[in-house]
Amino acid sequence: MRRLASDPFVGLERLQRALDRALERPSPVWTGWVSGRVFPPINVFEDKNGYRIRVEVPGLSPDALSIESHGTTLTISGHRDGPPEDKGDPHRRERWSGDFSRSFHLPKDLELDKADASYTNGILTLRIPRQEEAKPRQITVQAS
Repeated sequence: MRRLASDPFVGLERLQRALDRALERPSPVWTGWVSGRVFPPINVFEDKNGYRIRVEVPGLSPDALSIESHGTTLTISGHRDGPPEDKGDPHRRERWSGDFSRSFHLPKDLELDKADASYTNGILTLRIPRQEEAKPRQITVQAS
């Protein structure tokens, strides 16, 4: 049975199919980058001792990075220079350059003043310990 063109559900079904297709392959307009990735990519891990944050920033020197904390907010920022421009018109440009900033709200039980950072092979690693009183403790059961 064919639906009439004035049926409002026909338009809604088309819109739903278009949204489903778009969400399967996000548009660069939505993500902000040609590659569909956010820069820099970051992984955050949690264990009983605290948090470990790994930031992929290949090609940057440690001097180009800034890490700041304000309350429970951690901000990682920096600048990546672009490659020198070659002669001719670019056909594809995927390497992002310019200023960047990523911020995270962290739990209150972390000690940001005791955090440390290391940089190896283009990976910035931050370790933020949990407060001693927030770490899990084993309680031994005594027999009576």
